[in-house]
Amino acid sequence: MAAQPPADDPVQDAPDVSPPQHAAAGLPAIGHSLRVAQQQMGVRRTARTLLRVNQKDGFDCPGCAWPEGEKRHAAEFCENGAKAVAEEATLRRITPDFFAAHPVARLAERSGYWLGQQGRLTRPMYLAEGADHYEPVPWERAFDIVADELRALDSPDEALFYTSGRTSNEAAFLYQLFAREFGTNNLPDCSNMCHESSGSALTETIGVGKGSVLLEDLPRADLIIVAGQNPGTNHPRMLTALEAAKAAGTRIITVNPLPEAGMERFKNPQTARGLAGGGTALTDLFLQIRLGGDQALFRLLNRLLLEASDSTPDAVDRAFIAEHTHGFEEFAAAAHAHDWDETLRATGLDRDTVERALRMVLEAKSIVVCWAMGLTQHKHAVPTIKEVVNFLLLRGNIGRPGAGVCPVRGHSNVQGDRTMGIFERPAPAFLDALEKEFGFAPPREHGLDVVRSIRALRDGTAKVFFAMGGNFVAASPDTEVTEAAMRRARLTVHVSTKLNRSHVVTGARALILPTLGRTERDRQASGDQFVTVEDSMGMVHASRGRLEPASEQLLSETAIVCRLARRTLGAGSSTPWEEFERDYSSIRDRISRVVPGFDDFENKLRRPGGFPLPHAPRDDRRFPTATGRANFTAAPVEYPELPDGRLLLQTLRSHDQYNTTIYGLDDRYRGIRGGRRVVLVHPDDARALGFPDGSYTDLVSEWRDGRERRAPGFRVVHYPTARGCAAAYFPETNVLVPLDATADTSNTPAGKSLVVRLEKPAPETAVTAHT
Repeated sequence: MAAQPPADDPVQDAPDVSPPQHAAAGLPAIGHSLRVAQQQMGVRRTARTLLRVNQKDGFDCPGCAWPEGEKRHAAEFCENGAKAVAEEATLRRITPDFFAAHPVARLAERSGYWLGQQGRLTRPMYLAEGADHYEPVPWERAFDIVADELRALDSPDEALFYTSGRTSNEAAFLYQLFAREFGTNNLPDCSNMCHESSGSALTETIGVGKGSVLLEDLPRADLIIVAGQNPGTNHPRMLTALEAAKAAGTRIITVNPLPEAGMERFKNPQTARGLAGGGTALTDLFLQIRLGGDQALFRLLNRLLLEASDSTPDAVDRAFIAEHTHGFEEFAAAAHAHDWDETLRATGLDRDTVERALRMVLEAKSIVVCWAMGLTQHKHAVPTIKEVVNFLLLRGNIGRPGAGVCPVRGHSNVQGDRTMGIFERPAPAFLDALEKEFGFAPPREHGLDVVRSIRALRDGTAKVFFAMGGNFVAASPDTEVTEAAMRRARLTVHVSTKLNRSHVVTGARALILPTLGRTERDRQASGDQFVTVEDSMGMVHASRGRLEPASEQLLSETAIVCRLARRTLGAGSSTPWEEFERDYSSIRDRISRVVPGFDDFENKLRRPGGFPLPHAPRDDRRFPTATGRANFTAAPVEYPELPDGRLLLQTLRSHDQYNTTIYGLDDRYRGIRGGRRVVLVHPDDARALGFPDGSYTDLVSEWRDGRERRAPGFRVVHYPTARGCAAAYFPETNVLVPLDATADTSNTPAGKSLVVRLEKPAPETAVTAHT
């Protein structure tokens, strides 16, 4: 019998609030993981499934991209990984009867949490123009609808092909191949919204837009700096790696506006000490930084390192700088000009704390800097990450064991999708290889990223939106603008496993195409297939599903791309789409001839645990930049100004959430239970603004276009965040992020330093329950 989803959409603005916790994981994590898994999958299915997660002969977790080590525990998953698997392997099902009973307009009134809890999609569904309900449609008819609409466009550039980071390497490679053979580079993806700033900064400075460390580098480091990241919620298995580093003698500095339980203390649920004892204290020094002050902090540390080198020669690695870098003199001049007062104003830190950090840096020979969206989603995100690179280059901390840059990616294959060519600005060498291998001329004009795609839909220059996974509407900024833009499309198509907000904010016509999940067996004409993924540290490995599919009507992502390509491109395509669908090894054979590092792909996959992709800076201190060296940079220091009576707001995830997927309504570590519409504000700031703990406010963001954006009905929670700063969950607060508020260079939405004011709700709405 299928598990039953909740019948009612719960109120989300009236949570129970208790003090935040100071330790992560332990017995509560085990209990919560098993409870959620059993609710969705039942006892037997839970045991069968969770024991296969992230095993060398199992399936890759559909959650985050944190790598697995050579030695793996029998339970190689975290709490949020268990939730992600349970959501995908759930026994709940959405049948055509569900859509017959729920008009699209009514579904649009439901919360994202309620939609996601209804279960797995089982049939292709079609919303005809002017219709009120989705209706079942045969696969062949669905492909005809998409192909006919694509062929009717005046230009291939009127189509947008979006990709989620959960798409496999094989499906992503074919998806970009189809889009380019169709004639467009419009390949926006979730990287545009998260780590695009990292790729932009790293490509310019070290020549490779990926991290330079492997998992084994963390316990080799003398010092790890974790900046703008909350591993306890977003990458919980990273806590195990940090615990191992601490055991090896590594020290850890945490840089964050919020104290996070996972970085305070980790109770490893796979050890007796973690279950019964006090766990491991992870952070040696907490820098509670003001939002957006990270560039100023690293610039000051760089100035102080240069000054220390006058009396301590090894404070700066002069030999490395001379042999491997470019632009040092200009950078050094900018660093020397930076002053203490500006840093203290930008960061909210005191001088003693910064000097303690400097002493820890000087005592460390090998340093790793890890970061996530707390650094990447600001207007000045790219220069901030460049300053982190400056910091590492000064002491030769790139290209040797225990040192390097470590951007921690989110979705399980977001890095692999980019490697496979999911990019609106492809390198000419990649297009050359594609042309040589497949015999057609790929388009060379740059395509549209996420923000530019929304503008194109808004302005009517894009007419078809096709999404390979994800929840584009909920993930994107400026919610009202994004939803209005999507409704202007002629056709919206979503390849999905579960229902989400994007399925109910549609173009004139809409299709939902249900697909296999990572946990499920993929049977094709040549037999059972497996796919591959690339983790956050450039390791590629296989993923093999074992569960029976949720419905006989499901197709794999690879099969969907192949059939759509055949239907759209017709006899004019010489690409062997049928062979690719029949046998995925034929796809990997082509990848091996197009994508660098994948030579002998199939044989490399026989190595248990997979293989690392080459990384020139890490492997041999070779920097493939325009100068042929690692580049120091000297960008002006930026940080957000805070007008009187305003706060800087960051959007973030709750603990019961992964990206836009809401698993539940609790944020256990922050003391929030049973609700999501909360705003965390320092008690002194809240009192000064006239908002007692438990009062309600509308959040109003202020932007230079003069237009205000409002998110109503948030409970004020007095919380120990940095002064002048506040935090609230996305996607509820994406409405506050203007479409034009983006990072310079990368164009990533800047959702981490919004200027907002708290405004008392109107009397008639003050007690309204918002969902």
